[in-house]
Formats: sequence, C-alpha cells, structure tokens
Amino acid sequence: MDELKTDFWASALIRRAQIAGAFAGVVNKGDVDAGAVLVKVATLNGKARLYGPARNGEGERIWLDLSAGSLGDAEADVDGYVRKRRESDPDLWVIEIEDREGRHFLMEPVER
Repeated sequence: MDELKTDFWASALIRRAQIAGAFAGVVNKGDVDAGAVLVKVATLNGKARLYGPARNGEGERIWLDLSAGSLGDAEADVDGYVRKRRESDPDLWVIEIEDREGRHFLMEPVER
C-alpha cells in the first residue's frame, strides 16, 4: 500500500477475493489516498478474523492477525473492535471478506 492509493489497493484486494469465489466489499470507506485499512474475514459460522497493517523490523509492510491475541475470533467481538476503531478514526477503511475457508487474500506477509 506504500505506493498505491488506498482506494486502488482496496479494489485490488476485493477483486482477488471475488475471482477466488469469495464475497468481498467495502464496509467503511475512509480517506481515498492514505486511510488505514482493517480487513475482516468472516467464515459464516459466527467466527471472524481481523487483520491490521504494521511494519516489521526492516520497515516492510506486514499484516497482523489481530484475532490471534486477546481479541479472539468471535465475530461479535471483531465487529465491536471495528466499531470502536471507526469512531476514533474517520479515515479508516474496513473491508469485509466472506469466505468459508477463512482466506484473507492479502499479498503481504501475515504474522500472529
């Protein structure tokens, strides 16, 4: 996402998911150029995972599996966290992917 505008990056992620047979869409549209992004992956069984951007020790973009920590994977808890973040960050993008296999379609590394 470093070189790409957020709206272009989000469109590409959604398209990757759709090509693979998942449903994906923008739940909240933030700043078009540089808004932060949260990616929610719902498995349609009351569970969901939430991914947020970060940087590794070398400064490269990675994604953190926020559900691996205290947040957990209950969809209601994930939605509550997203709601709180949206209240404090009006530029936040939220992309939701519905995929029974739990695929996130992110191209960068994901860490727990």
